[in-house]
Amino acid sequence: MSQERSPDTSADGGDSGDSEGGTAPPDGITTPDRLVPPDGITTPDRLVPPDGITTPDRLVPSADDDAQTPGSDGRERLWSRQMVLSVSALAVMAALTLTTIVQSPAHSSTPGPGTEDAKPAAELTQAARAPAPAAESPVSSPAPSRTPATTPPPATTPAAPSPSPSATTADPRTSLSRAVKDLGGSGTMSVGVADLDGTASATYDSDRDDRAYDTASIVKVDILATLLLRHQRRGTSLSAGERNLATSMIEVSDNDAAEELWETIGGASGLAAGNATLGLHHTVGGPGDLWGLTQTTAVDQLALLRAVFGSSGSPLSAASRSYVKSLMTSVSAGQRWGVSAADSDGAGFALKNGWLQRTATGLWDINSIGLVTYHGHRLLICVLSSGQRSEQKGIDLVEDAASAAATSFVAGLS
Repeated sequence: MSQERSPDTSADGGDSGDSEGGTAPPDGITTPDRLVPPDGITTPDRLVPPDGITTPDRLVPSADDDAQTPGSDGRERLWSRQMVLSVSALAVMAALTLTTIVQSPAHSSTPGPGTEDAKPAAELTQAARAPAPAAESPVSSPAPSRTPATTPPPATTPAAPSPSPSATTADPRTSLSRAVKDLGGSGTMSVGVADLDGTASATYDSDRDDRAYDTASIVKVDILATLLLRHQRRGTSLSAGERNLATSMIEVSDNDAAEELWETIGGASGLAAGNATLGLHHTVGGPGDLWGLTQTTAVDQLALLRAVFGSSGSPLSAASRSYVKSLMTSVSAGQRWGVSAADSDGAGFALKNGWLQRTATGLWDINSIGLVTYHGHRLLICVLSSGQRSEQKGIDLVEDAASAAATSFVAGLS
């Protein structure tokens, strides 16, 4: 801004103004000593009017202007120019103030420190008018309908016919397999169960269905049944000696008695002949005098039990069946373990067990066959196992398997 020049002294020698060289305004008109912007408003070093504001080219009166204003007329003109200067300066200050306010941080679109959430008034107005954005979601949802939702009436379908009892329960074989699988245990095992008063039966093998197992002492029932068939064909009865041997062989599992009767029936070949009549098709007698290594399956043992305890279709006479049953219900106290664990009614059971430790491996064959009564059902049960780590563990597994077989089989029948 150019420095003001003090006007020259007038021609009539009067005073040109106040002590600072200015010209006083008329009475009643006050001017500020200094044009000071309001608090908080900073002004640039050089007052530059904003675009659109025009100012006089020169704010300082020239000597020519003074020369053209004589006397008091000149004073009035000088005062007028002074007023123009003041008004112009005020206009410039107002324009600068407006520019500063517009450009101040409070009106900036970029928030300053501590004002991250502040927005210009225009943005706030537009935000108030604009609809709120939808929340982001992994799955876009359709716009809500303005039409009230109507709940469709429940679909009506014809009532399905009630399933038959056989359709709602697992078959005996499936039930047996699930139950025995859950037992775990070591070695291999085959389990068979049959309804003595019906035709239902089921078998399970942890290895394969046609696997054969060492019979150990359960073959003694087969030896006795074959001996009785021989006498039936001949029309003879057991001798007193044979009866004594049979009693020892079944009730106390005497091996010497078993060996004598094994020889009496003709060994493996005699056993095969008897089994052909009894319906055992997968049982092979042990070599020589090793009757304990006779190989058999759960299916064959169920066939043998049915021939002994069943009446319909059995090749054994009623007297022969009664004789075998009487011996199997009278086994010694120490040998009453095994399938007897499945007997729940206390109606009595009949069984024969077998146990054999193999020399080559030191592992045990533990077997049990017999008749039990489980909740009114007369069941024929056979459990064969091999590879048991100890005799007692094998016995425990056989008893668990017999109990599971009875429970699951009867459940499958209902």
